[in-house]
Amino acid sequence: MNRLSKAGLAQARPTADVQLPPPGAADQSIGILHFGIGAFHRAHQAVFTEDAAVATGEYRWGICGVTQRSPAVREQLLPQDGLYGLLVRSPAGNPLRIVASVRDVVYPAGQEGALDARFDDPAVTVVTLTVTEKGYRRDSHGRLDLADPLVAADVSGAPARSTVGQLARGLQRRALGCGAPVTVLCCDNLTSNGTVLARLVNDFCQALPTAEGDRLAGWIAANVTFPCSMVDRIVPATTAVDREFARSMLGLLDEGLVVAEPFTQWVIEDDFAADRPAWQLAGVQFTKDVAPYETMKLRILNGAHSTLAYLGALSGYATVAETVADEALLSVARDLIAQDVIPILEPPDGTDLAAYGARVLDRFANPALAHRTVQIAMDGSQKLPLRLLGTVRDNLRLGRHPRWAAYGVAAWMAYLASPHARTGMPLPIDDPLADRLAGRARGKTDPSAVVDGLLGLTEVFGDDLPQVDWFRAELVGAVGELLVR
Repeated sequence: MNRLSKAGLAQARPTADVQLPPPGAADQSIGILHFGIGAFHRAHQAVFTEDAAVATGEYRWGICGVTQRSPAVREQLLPQDGLYGLLVRSPAGNPLRIVASVRDVVYPAGQEGALDARFDDPAVTVVTLTVTEKGYRRDSHGRLDLADPLVAADVSGAPARSTVGQLARGLQRRALGCGAPVTVLCCDNLTSNGTVLARLVNDFCQALPTAEGDRLAGWIAANVTFPCSMVDRIVPATTAVDREFARSMLGLLDEGLVVAEPFTQWVIEDDFAADRPAWQLAGVQFTKDVAPYETMKLRILNGAHSTLAYLGALSGYATVAETVADEALLSVARDLIAQDVIPILEPPDGTDLAAYGARVLDRFANPALAHRTVQIAMDGSQKLPLRLLGTVRDNLRLGRHPRWAAYGVAAWMAYLASPHARTGMPLPIDDPLADRLAGRARGKTDPSAVVDGLLGLTEVFGDDLPQVDWFRAELVGAVGELLVR
């Protein structure tokens, strides 16, 4: 079977269900450096970027992706000349679009010089990131974890391997080289993500020898901005079935295929240090304050998503769509949104939070989108503080008892304690704290022991929540109900 590439694509013809890249897109120059060139970026920011290029006819915003954990994405995309398909799954149809905005992929473990060259290129004026919450290697106080072996090695001067280390060393290379201003745009699910990333980079600078760190911090303060952003699109893992379906449509094998729902949204704080793509022509919303959008999405969409993932996995449902088809579990998500989240949330201008919540649950119900519950269940120790515990704290501060947010936290605890679902489906623990979580919960059948063991993780629950008697009692009761014994 021929593989997707510029040569192979030359033989393909667009149809009603297959959209080919615009002329010139596959030869454009690079203006964006992106860390975390996984499925989400390729289904989201890369598509907005190509749409902006089409709207302006300006093909100078090609993307150089950085893959940090393995060279797999580089091996998928480079033989395809950077081309890949985006398969949009919905009951209304499954159109396939070939995207050409990714022009290069760098694997720093073997290409430090290539990454340095991109940072030192004045044509690159935007650096974006989607490395997940755990990729920032923060400590229990939200600061850069200088005790982390990768971070410590990066500070000492070894070839940088952590995200913040690679970013800080790259900015240092730019400061010593072309010196051109640049915008660093975090697109991960972190509250005030741009502000958080700026602080982590500054932590890195402060860990360097004083003169070196001060010079770098000063240059960054004068030449780099870190706007906040909110991104939204459901992008499940691509399956062999998806690849075969796309192959039947295009007639070419695509190892880089990504799958997504129809809905997509991107909100960005308008604070750029240099030129950027005309993303507003592609549907991006620019604003002075991203916080209301960010909090709305984290607490309504992500909070409900995690709650449903743990509840669904415990029940043996493989996907979120199967989970929301269970009226009892769907009711939990509805009540979480309506009773615990919306009453304490500041809506973005012109946004109906109830309508937003209803649309979120409709999106989850998309039967064509096989978003696996155990995939969403990953990295709970990093996600819960942002998705559910903020809701818990804000309710408690107002004298309210957030029963359903506590129920979502209890579902995570029961998931960690239960090796298998009620159907026998394995429930893996995939988390940066996996060993500690398993030691405190896995296989335990006493709800109090499970709750107390996990509440003791201050990097997840802080020092405050374990002292709230109502919260502990609510967790014990719910974990007792949800445990798979």
